[in-house]
Amino acid sequence: MNDRYDAGAAGHGADQYELVGYDEYGQPVYRQIPAQQAPRRSYDAYQQQGYGYDPYATGPQQPVPSHDGYQPYDTGPQPATPAYDAYDQYGTAAPADSYDPYGQAAPAGRQPRVAEQTAYIPQQAGPAQQTGAESRADSGAESGPEDGERDYHTGQFAFVEEPTDDSEDVIDWLKFTENRTERREEARRRARSRIVALAVVLALVAVGGVGYLWYAGKLPGLSSSGAKSGTTTAAAAQNRDVIVVHLHNTAKGGTSTALLVDNTTTKQGSTVLLPNSLALTDDSGSTTTLAKSVDDDGSSGTRDQLDTVLGTNIEGTWRLDTPYLQNLVELVGNIDIDTNTDVPDPDEKKGSPALVHQGKDQTLSGKAAVAYATYRAPGESPDAQLERFGQVMQGVLRKLSSDAQGATVTVQTLGQIIEPPLTDSNLGAFLAKLADLAKGGDYKTALLPVQGDGTLSARTSAGVIKDILGGTAKSPAAGSAVRVSVQNATGVKDNTEKARVVLLNGGFTFLEGGAASGAQAASKVVYSDAADKENATEVAKTLGLPATAVTKGTVSSGADVSVVLGQNYKPAAS
Repeated sequence: MNDRYDAGAAGHGADQYELVGYDEYGQPVYRQIPAQQAPRRSYDAYQQQGYGYDPYATGPQQPVPSHDGYQPYDTGPQPATPAYDAYDQYGTAAPADSYDPYGQAAPAGRQPRVAEQTAYIPQQAGPAQQTGAESRADSGAESGPEDGERDYHTGQFAFVEEPTDDSEDVIDWLKFTENRTERREEARRRARSRIVALAVVLALVAVGGVGYLWYAGKLPGLSSSGAKSGTTTAAAAQNRDVIVVHLHNTAKGGTSTALLVDNTTTKQGSTVLLPNSLALTDDSGSTTTLAKSVDDDGSSGTRDQLDTVLGTNIEGTWRLDTPYLQNLVELVGNIDIDTNTDVPDPDEKKGSPALVHQGKDQTLSGKAAVAYATYRAPGESPDAQLERFGQVMQGVLRKLSSDAQGATVTVQTLGQIIEPPLTDSNLGAFLAKLADLAKGGDYKTALLPVQGDGTLSARTSAGVIKDILGGTAKSPAAGSAVRVSVQNATGVKDNTEKARVVLLNGGFTFLEGGAASGAQAASKVVYSDAADKENATEVAKTLGLPATAVTKGTVSSGADVSVVLGQNYKPAAS
């Protein structure tokens, strides 16, 4: 190894270094030569001394001339010096006159290490770690008793227990990281808790909604089946409150009749429109029409006759004259309905603007509502006017208060006299229930179909009578006359009147059953209840029919016994 480091070879031509000694590990230590001392070319300390120079010789040596003739340290003959151990760094006393290879007298004793002169050449790796034995071997010293141990100094160690300047910062950072992680986990837990709570609430709302729909009978897929089962057991399972209302046209005359029905079992409200041509039987057993019965028999007689024909239990009669209808509409704040025709103002001349215009959601005042409810255009059937009356009644119910007390106040404000057994409070409470159903969409209006002669057809009117009004006839009171419905299938119209006279004379109540669609050869006497079998046999004898004509089956609504007069019926000679 050269004593001088050729820095120029490493790309640092301006920096020159010289050997100043060896450290405690036996590694050479260099220092930078000041610029004014730098030689013109690289200097080899060993070349200057000559290849024959032995730094470890103990006798005097002859200086060897330099090959390049340049001897900056040649100051004259050198005196003999004792042997110099350059590696004696482990406690062996050095000679008093140490030899400096650079021609300078070394001070006596061990030279202390100068920290500011210790430097390593840039790009030069630090001294390799060597054991004491290896270092002394390199220096030629004999192994001492401490060869098996390394000479450690306390300053060479940095204990891990000793806190550093950054320890507090590291602890703070760890705490911050841990707290942030805990906050994130807590946020996740709270989010999961909220999601679970929301799911539970939605499930409870869904279950509650389905339960309410099931209780109200509005659950899709179950409502229709429930309705069907309800209609089959209508008389026994369903409760209905029924009131008949007669609209009297005080200006032009005439009446319009409707039944207001509150089915408290199915929570369904209905208006059943009754044509004026509906055939009824008066107290004497004679056949009459609904319009004539209202004028002649009054409210009580008409109500009983309707119960007989329809099998209902009407609780009261509400007579509503057109001026009261006008006041009622104004009290509820006008009505909104879909009108199907233009209605002229009855107080104006022809050609004047219409009082009511055809269209959707038309707002009608009291006067317009009365005009629309009583209007019948030329050539229209009476049923057209009756249906307009039904629209006005449903419009009034939608605007009437759903509170019983509020509706009662409205009825009392009209100032009309309510016929017994109905009272103001009864009528107000009844109308309030219908108003609530009408506002909720659980209300409908239906027209009772009748035949041309005013009689009911079992085929066409069964839907209204069974589904809305109850479907079965009211059982007659004890001791009352047996009600007999007669349908003429003989092809001779007069046979109906002849059978009526015979039955009335026999003590039976006659009910008009109308005419059959076609003639039948054999007559039939039908009863539905086993208790009426004897009555049916008696009816057959009264009409002169054979006992084989009596059979069990379905009877007409409102009747105890149904009779179909066939071509084998022979009326008695008058």
